[in-house]
Amino acid sequence: MLRNNIEFEESLQDARKVFYEGSLVEDVTQHPILGVAAKHASYLFKWQNEREYSDLLACDDVTHGRISSFYKIPRTPEDLKKRFELIYQTTRLGRGMFNIVKAIGSDAIFALMLVSRIVDAEYGTEYRKRVNDFYEAVVDRDLALAVAQTDVKGNRIKRPSEQVDKDMYLRIVERRDDGIIVSGAKAHTTQSIASNEIIVIPTRSMSEADKDYAVAFAIPPNTKGLTMISRPMKASENARNDPSLVIGNNNAENETLTIFDEVFVPWNRVFLAGEWKYAGLLASMFPTYHRFTAIAYRAAMGDLYLGLGKLIAEHNGTSETSNIRRNVVKLMTYKETLRLAGNGAADFAEKDGGSDICVPNRVYTNVGKLFANENYLDSVKNLVDIAGGLASTLPHSNDLNNPAERPLLLKYLSGAMPGKTEERIRLISTVREIISSYGALFTSAMIHAEGSIEASIIELYRSYDYGESKKLALFSSGVNDTL
Repeated sequence: MLRNNIEFEESLQDARKVFYEGSLVEDVTQHPILGVAAKHASYLFKWQNEREYSDLLACDDVTHGRISSFYKIPRTPEDLKKRFELIYQTTRLGRGMFNIVKAIGSDAIFALMLVSRIVDAEYGTEYRKRVNDFYEAVVDRDLALAVAQTDVKGNRIKRPSEQVDKDMYLRIVERRDDGIIVSGAKAHTTQSIASNEIIVIPTRSMSEADKDYAVAFAIPPNTKGLTMISRPMKASENARNDPSLVIGNNNAENETLTIFDEVFVPWNRVFLAGEWKYAGLLASMFPTYHRFTAIAYRAAMGDLYLGLGKLIAEHNGTSETSNIRRNVVKLMTYKETLRLAGNGAADFAEKDGGSDICVPNRVYTNVGKLFANENYLDSVKNLVDIAGGLASTLPHSNDLNNPAERPLLLKYLSGAMPGKTEERIRLISTVREIISSYGALFTSAMIHAEGSIEASIIELYRSYDYGESKKLALFSSGVNDTL
């Protein structure tokens, strides 16, 4: 059953334990800052019930009827292409801000479906049934999901079992007849405060000594012993006093340090519990889907930067100057390279024979993700070069609204289009919001989110098929006479 935005927001009023800047938050939906993240998540539920967007955000399922498109299991390359477009378009609808609460959870579920089948085959476990049962509940109840994967790690040179403080990686501290007890913490869990379930998966491969850390499960955010400590949302805090900062006032996501203090998880919610050989497979299969998601939302961010750059160049009267053209084309290249990578990852998807699920091509997915990581800051540089110094020195929106100042600002900030001065000011204000209010978040996230630069390099290096390249090298060197 598809929920609406009001039903979704009401579902978050469940006494979950969330702290913001040193204070316990009674209701995340009513909090002046965290409420922005909750509202942003709610738009997915709003849009899926609107005629204009329902065909994008909802689809028909033979078992469940009308369901969220995010939860459609990809069986074909075309399904993956539709998923890419879904994430791309919902990011555009969010003013360039990714809306993660269904995408990331479904990324994790697809990975769990694939890995649980393999674990069951070796150990005779029933993880696949548990994952499927959980999926059915998510679809039927139209839930929002967060994923907690990245452990706090402590001394990063040491393995989980080698840490002085054993809670530096989330671990099983007790196995009981009715479930497990876990302790530890996960870092930067996106939109946990606006989720109905949190899926927990390993962050790395494990050795036999690390088997207690090879754990995956799902729990509601209001589970006893679970505490979420939010990061400061500076973009939304700044936007409260400046109505021109549209994104920060309406579209923001939140991350928490998610702490598990002897949290009980019933067995029917446990998807891995000590099968250490498969922690690494799950830890890498999830990023394959999530990096595919990443290049989709980053392509939409690129679309925003391209649009801002082109419009501001027109307002500045510089659209035909060579350096500005170069900047615009570089922004275009960033966006379109990611779209090409997404199409390639879908077209050359790998079919899992045992589950009939399509996995995005790892090479094209990671090439796109690596390109996005390494070139994001250059895109910001290109945008700032187009916008000029006003991106830093533009007066406050209150100045424009002051009758004594307004005529002066409309005259002197007119640029090449005197009749559209307010449009120019709003566009430049958005650039300033991206580089200042959101600057720290985006700079870090675009380098590390969904896996760091090094993570993509490792995956590409080990998964690429060098066979044809080696044959050509031997043939061209005269070592072999034929290809």
